[in-house]
Order: sequence, then structure tokens, then C-alpha cells
Amino acid sequence: MSHRDPPGIIAPHIPADAYRRAEATGAPVVIVVHTTAPTGRPLRHYLIPLAVAGAGAIGIFATVAAFLALLDFAAHTASAIAAATGPLSVGGISLKLARSKH
Repeated sequence: MSHRDPPGIIAPHIPADAYRRAEATGAPVVIVVHTTAPTGRPLRHYLIPLAVAGAGAIGIFATVAAFLALLDFAAHTASAIAAATGPLSVGGISLKLARSKH
């Protein structure tokens, strides 16, 4: 790159002959930069709320699954205890809690 090349990062965008002609004649170089404004919202504005909602849904699902597992364990425990104890009697009234396995 010589001292006659266009300065900075705009060098590839200005034709060399136009730049040298403007430099030789002293004419101003006008650079028009076309930009487009982004339309809509960026993805990260939607990503964080979706991640929080997904984590909340997974947490609720896990809580319900743990509750159901606890209920299942409690039901099996209660049936095992009822089968092991035999008839329960209070004040002369006898109540059989579980069927025998015979």
C-alpha cells in the first residue's frame, strides 16, 4: 500500500482512478453509505423469556412427577403395612385392612 492509496477502511469501496482524479484536482470525495435499519426485535429479546418459561415448565413437571412418585411410594407402603398387620379392632369392631394372599 503506497501513500497514494485511499485512507482507512473505505479504500476497497472507492475506485482507485476516481480517488486519484479527486486527489489531483482537489475535488471533494463524497462517500454515500447505505444502511438498512433492522426490522423487528432481535432474537435475544425473545430467547430469555422463552428460556425462563421453559425452565419453569420443566420445574413444574418435575415437581408433579416427584409428588406422584411420593404418592405411589406411600400407597405401596400403606398396603404393605396393612397386609402385614392383620385385622384391626377398636372397641370390639374388627376391620380387616387388606385381603390375605392365599
